[in-house]
Amino acid sequence: MIEFLQANMGTVLALLGAALAVSMAGVGSAKGVGFAGEAAAGVIAEDPGKFGKVMVLQLLPGTQGIYGLIIGFITLSQTGILGGDGAISIAKGLVYLCACLPIAIAGYFSAMSQGRAAAAAIGTVAKKPDQFGKAMIFPIMVETYAILALLVSILAISGAANIAF
Repeated sequence: MIEFLQANMGTVLALLGAALAVSMAGVGSAKGVGFAGEAAAGVIAEDPGKFGKVMVLQLLPGTQGIYGLIIGFITLSQTGILGGDGAISIAKGLVYLCACLPIAIAGYFSAMSQGRAAAAAIGTVAKKPDQFGKAMIFPIMVETYAILALLVSILAISGAANIAF
């Protein structure tokens, strides 16, 4: 077991980073979409004609899960885990793990926050459907931070590929 870890610890660390990016952002998105879905279900029970507007708002927190998946795929392909030998140094594996953390952490928390903001926006649409555009701004503002985390993770992974260890 010790020999296996010594030979593969870099790959294990990179794989852990990819798994954290996908799972944490995915769980945050699932929770966020769930929060918004609860609000949306209540609205369409009263007025099914508002389905399209509340559905758009409910989908917004799902983007962080997609961002985490993108980072997971980039990490797996950059490290050679997909379609390569996957043998990288411990130091490089640690760099990949750290590169995945921005979207893992920010994706988790921003998706849940965006779900709450989307639920509030859905409440606005329930009372004043003509305010849909304004209501949509609030959950979109939360998205900004997920996009920033995605960019930092992409840049860090790109930089990690150029580091020689």
